[in-house]
Amino acid sequence: MPKITAQGKTFECAQGANLRQVLLQNGIELYNGAASAINCHGLGTCSTCAVQVEGAVSEPEWRERTRRSLPPHSLAQNRRLACQTQVLGDVKVTKFDGAWGQGNQTVWTPKG
Repeated sequence: MPKITAQGKTFECAQGANLRQVLLQNGIELYNGAASAINCHGLGTCSTCAVQVEGAVSEPEWRERTRRSLPPHSLAQNRRLACQTQVLGDVKVTKFDGAWGQGNQTVWTPKG
């Protein structure tokens, strides 16, 4: 089973599990500020669940590529939408600031 490390916690999930769902189920604060109440709930349209992921995950599909190509995001930022990402192996997750997680300041890292 793949291991996810985020916000100082490490936990396992099934291979192919949705990253957003697994993070939320394990008490990870995935959203910044008001985005915790105002988000698309995993539809891939708001992009507030953007995170940096290191490790084995699915390739981005059209919906995610399209949303991440629009401001305030950029495909060059190397972020993923957790709601559109399947975990394929061990991963480490980092969250950045900004309403959409698009900022440059780290909110939390795999270590905490």
